[in-house]
Amino acid sequence: MKLQIVVDGSTYEVDVEVLEEDSAPRSPGYLPAYPASVPSVAVPTAPKPVPVPEDVDESKTCPSPVAGLVLRVNVQPGQELQPNDLMMVLEAMKMETNVTAPAAGKIKKVHVKPGDAVKVNQILVEFE
Repeated sequence: MKLQIVVDGSTYEVDVEVLEEDSAPRSPGYLPAYPASVPSVAVPTAPKPVPVPEDVDESKTCPSPVAGLVLRVNVQPGQELQPNDLMMVLEAMKMETNVTAPAAGKIKKVHVKPGDAVKVNQILVEFE
């Protein structure tokens, strides 16, 4: 079957293959009946960030940049770090995110281990 289609003022002639014959008569410009409204669907919301405890000095912590899963932890308490040293790797939506040291310092405490699920802003590491 050949049809003429107009797109942005240009006319195109196209061949269309009819897979199933529909013998019901149709008027020109016929559109099948669709529901007047689309059923509503619950949309998931973004996870709420974890608040930092009041007794923790935020300047001496490294929070999680994403919600995800801890794949590897490359640091331990007492370890000295330089800026941008790799501390751990997180996985979120099948993508790996490297978490690096924000500044030079010594690790006081590591709050997570491989396999842990973390939320946005959850404390991963504390520095001395």
